[in-house]
Amino acid sequence: MRRREFISLLGGTVAWPFTARAQQPAMPVVGFINAASAHGYAPELAAFLKGLGEAGYVEGRNVAIEYRWADGQNDRLPALAADLVHRQVAVIAATTTVAALAAKAATTTIPIVFESGGDPVELGLVTSLNRPGGNLTGVTQTNVEVTPKRLELLHEVLPTVRIMALLANPADPGIFEVTVRDVQAAARTLGLELHVLNASSVGDFDGTFAKLMQLQAGGLVIGGGAFFASYREQLGALTVRHAMPAVFQYREFAAAGGLMSYGSDILDSYRLTGVYTGRILKGEKPADLPVRRLKSSSTSTLRPPRRSASLCHYRCRVAPMR
Repeated sequence: MRRREFISLLGGTVAWPFTARAQQPAMPVVGFINAASAHGYAPELAAFLKGLGEAGYVEGRNVAIEYRWADGQNDRLPALAADLVHRQVAVIAATTTVAALAAKAATTTIPIVFESGGDPVELGLVTSLNRPGGNLTGVTQTNVEVTPKRLELLHEVLPTVRIMALLANPADPGIFEVTVRDVQAAARTLGLELHVLNASSVGDFDGTFAKLMQLQAGGLVIGGGAFFASYREQLGALTVRHAMPAVFQYREFAAAGGLMSYGSDILDSYRLTGVYTGRILKGEKPADLPVRRLKSSSTSTLRPPRRSASLCHYRCRVAPMR
């Protein structure tokens, strides 16, 4: 064999492994966007990754994830969503309601799996729960819808209290408007005087609780949203410090001293969001996946609490007042 032919053959042999490696299919990329911070939502993120694993995808092994956290600054979400669209991710997991709305506004082609505490139809995310249509589907906790139930529960526990308050975040418009409207309606039905107090940052908390004292409010309902969820334990501790009976969605709130928690399992919601994300990576279409709706197993169990038993079947926990 001539020297030139041998070198040519050798060069082709050496190049083959690199060519084969370059032809390997690229790892799909999931865009994960959330209104809160990674620190505040660590359990939820772990649940999402668990669901993704149940669908056969493990981060770093056969899927990559681009994380976008707004750190409580909702005005950053449109740009963060646009960046994920620019990067042409395979699917966007838009967790928290405001993140879902930002993702929907950013693209009509990339599949979106949302995780929301509100009614996806009322929010305009989908046209129907059973037939989402378009490029969105996901999971709803319905925790915004049951916020008026939290007021009812608090009234059951404190039947002589006539002045109640609602803590809501005006920087979360998709949740704020619905929550205020529905809880005010429930207060009128119950014959209660309701005051709406706003908080959009941690710095607002001290002033909010001082205002509760001035109003002589005897109970507090905490609205939904990523911001309050990030500080659920701190809010529980504040209710103890100010001796304020309060109800919120999360068990951690009651464990930290809050009177009661009432709401669906947010970790299960994030897990199912991960499962749906994996199914879409495998080729299923959002339009063919009905929105999963987490709801109460019973709505007829409102009764005065027993200290040794749960107040209801809807993941409700009562903590003794200190």
